[in-house]
Amino acid sequence: MAELTRRSFNTQTVASLLTFSLLDTLLVRRAFSTEIEPLIARWLKQVNDLGLDLKGKALPAVQWQQQVEELFGKCELSELLRFIDFDKLTANISFRDQGEVSLRATIPSVEGLPTNLVFGHQVFALKKDRSVVPHGHENMATAFLVLRGRFHGRHFDRLEDAPEHMIIRPTIDRAFGAGEHSSISDEKDNVHWFKATSESAFIFNIHVNGLVANRRTGRVYIDPQGGEKLSDGRIKARKIGSDEVYRKYG
Repeated sequence: MAELTRRSFNTQTVASLLTFSLLDTLLVRRAFSTEIEPLIARWLKQVNDLGLDLKGKALPAVQWQQQVEELFGKCELSELLRFIDFDKLTANISFRDQGEVSLRATIPSVEGLPTNLVFGHQVFALKKDRSVVPHGHENMATAFLVLRGRFHGRHFDRLEDAPEHMIIRPTIDRAFGAGEHSSISDEKDNVHWFKATSESAFIFNIHVNGLVANRRTGRVYIDPQGGEKLSDGRIKARKIGSDEVYRKYG
């Protein structure tokens, strides 16, 4: 009986310790969440306010780019990762052999953050040597924040359009690491191309679509490496279809 009593006592003690340990962990996580959520919510609200100003014509596109990049530069990356539950979002990813996987990040409902955001959002996931292929945007503005990993990022100004080609000029050509960012509008740095240089790499993307009513919104794929070199650093880049651009750059 004494032996059974000791066993029972030990079992209950271990169970109690585990319960208290779990409770302590949950309380710490909740305290952290309570602290962090308002910070990220305020940050996202500022991003949303800028998008509303852009869509409402109160803010020119180039100024939106400047201000949204300033905001992206102030983002506490570890807090954003926790806020969107990055580890759960990216668990068991099947990376594509060409291009990126687009993941839909859930933005939690938090006091002070609108539920109907003006911007769309997603996380692009890529394995090494895969790309967000070279393309321009039409009737939209986007911004990117590297969440994890490394990229070689390139941007181009879109100078002229013809039915079969686009005249572009390089503006950005450098390495991007976690926490770094860039943006696009119809006015500046309109074409971009990001290639993953680490084993895996992730980008948080926001996009404000339909800036001009009754005008097409979307991507235009091009072939910058195969383009004709012109004066002043310009490139005459052929417009190509999605199948071809992913075969060549994806």
